[in-house]
Amino acid sequence: MTFCLNTMASLLKALSGTLLLIALVMPYCDAHVQPRHAIRKHHKHRPNFKPGHWKQAHATFYEGHTGTFGGACGYEDVAKEGYGLNTAAISTAMFNNGQTCGACYEIKCVNSPQWCKPGQPSLHVTATNLCPASSSGGWCDPPREHFDIAHPVFSHIAEYKAGIVPVQYRRVPCKKQGGIRFTITGNPYFNLVLVWNVGGSGDVVGMQVKGHDKLKWTTMKRNWGQKWETNAMLVGESLTFRVRGSDGRYSTSWHIAPKNWQFGQTFEGKNFKQRSRSKPRR
Repeated sequence: MTFCLNTMASLLKALSGTLLLIALVMPYCDAHVQPRHAIRKHHKHRPNFKPGHWKQAHATFYEGHTGTFGGACGYEDVAKEGYGLNTAAISTAMFNNGQTCGACYEIKCVNSPQWCKPGQPSLHVTATNLCPASSSGGWCDPPREHFDIAHPVFSHIAEYKAGIVPVQYRRVPCKKQGGIRFTITGNPYFNLVLVWNVGGSGDVVGMQVKGHDKLKWTTMKRNWGQKWETNAMLVGESLTFRVRGSDGRYSTSWHIAPKNWQFGQTFEGKNFKQRSRSKPRR
């Protein structure tokens, strides 16, 4: 009888010790191990890029041609890259050291009945270049906000003879055909990737690259305009690119460049989509 009582006492003592250990460890587990539903919260879809507020600026024109180059944004040929002549060089105050490259705008000629086209038609353009500041107080000098537009599309909103007109403008979502394009140039020790044809916010504020083998997620740095650089070894890797727009949305294009990709090639990835709003249930 005494033996049984001693055995039961030992078991109860061991059990109480185990329960005490569990009580001490559980708060730690709760703090460091997130349930699945908690993890998913970090991956909720961000809302679509929405038009911004109307602002005041001025617009001029230049004699644009179909072979217009992208200049300070790094685009090779805006006509071949799908931007056409609906492009604009923007003033330093708007350019933001190249971060605004690729952003889309709606522009209207205002407060100039003599020169504005009747009905205030809208013009949609993509920022593809910098209108450089001068030393003599020009229209593109800070802090002025200004658009220099290709002549053929400038004439959609104002008369050619006007030269310069006051305008209202706002940021709008970019609607592009197909996916984001990634053009890889450089050499095995210095890689440059031009990002173009971006939908949604249109501009890219962050970029990463990942390979299929040795190359882990690597943050790329803006070289100029929408050209991004890295010294990481990309050669021989199947490449995945992840871009972040100014609205905080991400787009990841998985393994779009094969292991045998070559410098000078362009690859098409996944674009930002404008998700339609779901209809309320009745």
